[in-house]
Amino acid sequence: MKVAIDGPAGSGKSTIARMIAERLGFLYINSGSLYRAISFLALREGIDWRDIDKMISLVKKHHFDYLADGSVLVDEERLEEELRTPEVDAIVSQVSAIPQIRSEVNSIIRKISEGKDVVSEGRDITTVVFPDADVKLYLDASPNIRAERRYHERLEKQVPAKNEGERVASISIEEIRKNIEMRDKLDAQKPIGALKIAEDAIYLDTSDLTIEQVYDKVYKILRARIAHGR
Repeated sequence: MKVAIDGPAGSGKSTIARMIAERLGFLYINSGSLYRAISFLALREGIDWRDIDKMISLVKKHHFDYLADGSVLVDEERLEEELRTPEVDAIVSQVSAIPQIRSEVNSIIRKISEGKDVVSEGRDITTVVFPDADVKLYLDASPNIRAERRYHERLEKQVPAKNEGERVASISIEEIRKNIEMRDKLDAQKPIGALKIAEDAIYLDTSDLTIEQVYDKVYKILRARIAHGR
């Protein structure tokens, strides 16, 4: 069974996809993590993301896979926190906008998913990667709500400072919101794999919902689909 979830940054799709995959015993695939892994590798190997030929060669020379929890493996090296640095944040949208890189990533995801029950999420999973998915969902939320969510996520991951004031001051919701709006614009304008709602996708606005409430809605949708023979 293929479950595909699309939506903008901070809409809750990663959290929901991971929770659903764990509950159903499906493989969790986060397409954004692959683009982040490629961006990380480019930075580590000193490759300019604007050099398309070198970027394609970079992707082809490494082997990518996923663990059950959605963590990315690159040549058996598990990457997690390395993918969430400011340096990766600064180029990942540009990297993911390269048509040739998107084509490579889509092929990788399809190959990994062969013969498996999968919950995959990203920005063109329902429209490009798995247009024939058994269940398609589009999760959305307002930019302000999404910025607040990312703000709190980053606070939780920060190393505690000597006092809470210093800790909070190091992160700006406004900067996060601007970054989200920039990514939304870039994602909507991509020549290939643009962020859009598939005609047969179920749309859920999560702005006023808790993660638990979103999870309940999504889980009920999937259970109903499974009960009716997928």
